Amino acid sequence: MTDLNALKYTAEHEWVAVDGDVATVGITDYAADKLGDVVFVDLPGIDSGVTAGQVCGEIESTKSVGELYAPLTGDVVAVNEAAVDDPSLVNSDPFGDGWLVKLRVSAADVEGLLDRAAYVALTEADA
Repeated sequence: MTDLNALKYTAEHEWVAVDGDVATVGITDYAADKLGDVVFVDLPGIDSGVTAGQVCGEIESTKSVGELYAPLTGDVVAVNEAAVDDPSLVNSDPFGDGWLVKLRVSAADVEGLLDRAAYVALTEADA
């Protein structure tokens, strides 16, 4: 089980797990629940650059199409092909097997993201 308190979050409902200079990114269970059954995931290519706050992918569900925003500026070093092949992983295990991309980032950039308490307060305000 992923320690949700060890993750960082964005107001756009992405989570970030940092290991050295690599950040693993996914969408939160809150976002996955709001989207409904995810049926398609479009992710940036490996070695492409992404810019914090900019759209870098798309997540389609039976209810709607959502945009994936880059939580940090960096270079894509991996994409989760399993989630591309089986988008339901985003719903069934958003903090584990449903991760989306890995970015090489500057660790200092992570400090501007939300901690778990701030993210929970944000989502409770939306409820």
